[in-house]
Amino acid sequence: MRWGDMDAYGHINNVQIVRMLEEARIAAFGPPGGTGASGVDPIVPLFSDVPEGTLALVVEHRVRYLKPLDYRNVAAEVDVWVSGLKAAALTLDYVIHDPVDGHECVRATTAVAFVEESSGRLLRLTDEQRGRLAPYVGKGLFER
Repeated sequence: MRWGDMDAYGHINNVQIVRMLEEARIAAFGPPGGTGASGVDPIVPLFSDVPEGTLALVVEHRVRYLKPLDYRNVAAEVDVWVSGLKAAALTLDYVIHDPVDGHECVRATTAVAFVEESSGRLLRLTDEQRGRLAPYVGKGLFER
């Protein structure tokens, strides 16, 4: 969390929450190929290992705010896992915890699809990609 992430109410602004989800997603699955510079390897290099000309695009976000996430001078804890695998998309779920008291503050989900940059055509997840993700698949937060 950054000091500037706070809004007038003293808690982390909803736009910054979505940015935190992005940071967790990139930390877990890697930055898209050809972006940024080298750093710490992701847990599962999914986005960073796609073929050239493949985009990993966010299709949808769903965010539920459970408790205000107050600014703290320590990093918030974000759990992220795969909650769904479809032919051409995956769903990631997150929980953001207050780093001091451990309470759940936010539950969220993001749908991501792989798209061929030149044609805009959806690309199916490969068996190899599914295999990489399998150990990280868990129950979805918003399943009914």
